[in-house]
Amino acid sequence: MEEEEIKNILERYKDGKASGAEKALLENWYLTYQEPGDDELDLEARSKDLDVILLNLEKAYRKKSIKLWPGFAAASVILLIALGFYFYRPSAQILNMEESVVNQGIKPGSNKAYLTLSDGRRISLTDASSGEVAKQSGIRITKNAEGQLIYTVIESDVTGAAVYNTFETPKGGKYQVCLPDGTKVWMNAASTLKYPASFATFNQRIVNLDGEAYFEVSKDKAKPFIVITKKQNVKVLGTYFNINAYHDEPDTKTTLLEGSIELNNDTDVKLLKPGEQAETTESRILVSVADTDQALAWKNGDFVFEGASLRTIMRQISRWYDVEVSYEGQIADLKFGGSISRTKNITAVLRVLELTKGVHFKIEGRRILVMP
Repeated sequence: MEEEEIKNILERYKDGKASGAEKALLENWYLTYQEPGDDELDLEARSKDLDVILLNLEKAYRKKSIKLWPGFAAASVILLIALGFYFYRPSAQILNMEESVVNQGIKPGSNKAYLTLSDGRRISLTDASSGEVAKQSGIRITKNAEGQLIYTVIESDVTGAAVYNTFETPKGGKYQVCLPDGTKVWMNAASTLKYPASFATFNQRIVNLDGEAYFEVSKDKAKPFIVITKKQNVKVLGTYFNINAYHDEPDTKTTLLEGSIELNNDTDVKLLKPGEQAETTESRILVSVADTDQALAWKNGDFVFEGASLRTIMRQISRWYDVEVSYEGQIADLKFGGSISRTKNITAVLRVLELTKGVHFKIEGRRILVMP
């Protein structure tokens, strides 16, 4: 963006006359801004411009229901400009955050996973080199250059007793696995998937999930693919869907992108169509229109919140950054909406939440203390 264009948009922003597109341009400029020493604009003048933006941010966050942006389509500046402001002026006293947070850059999660074979061997895929990881029951397990785990049948007739593998991502980890039938699975942090090393001897392709995963199921009409979680079973033939089934979440959320799936628990059975989401508890299955951007945000490298409670957000932060979270005092019942990249250090995420003025954080080692 040219210097004169930046100045003009900043002026219109300060006057409240910037269009949605101009706000988006301004947002992008701040987020992709170069090093603080860059002299594209005069430092003092730019500092004053940022102060105007911060003032508007603070006014916006005084409402009880917090919107980190007022409209996704408009790409408004409230959340993302705040991030750009923080990264541009990290030493500024923008927020009343404990100093320990500023000095501790807890890094985001990355590709980390463990594979436990049927004989009890536990393999760290983080440390494993590309190539063959293991071989069992006519199946070769390899890790490719992109870090994906791949199962390949190397014997035309796989016989004998079924053997099961357990694939797990720790807190602060994510990974992708290609199952023996060609089904692709993206695993979110703190998730576990148990499955047979080969589906050849089964009439159904059954896997067990605890946590969150996105599935692209290979089509096989003769062998339905079934995902078993604590609160539901999901039956498919070939489709794309996401399941959030963490044990510490109040319900299990299943979001369908393509194809069709059948869900059942002890009391109910539902069919999902593309663009729908099911929320399953032990007593009911509630189907509604899905926010697919929010459901797949983790897979696409983002946090996306829409009316999310602070505790819901902190559970996601805990899993992704591998930290413990505790609460002190009476925390306001705030709802948040907005987005931030999961590649940011934890400090950036906490700073944005602190803009609400309703919550503060202190980091002690890998423990986050949440305070009013």
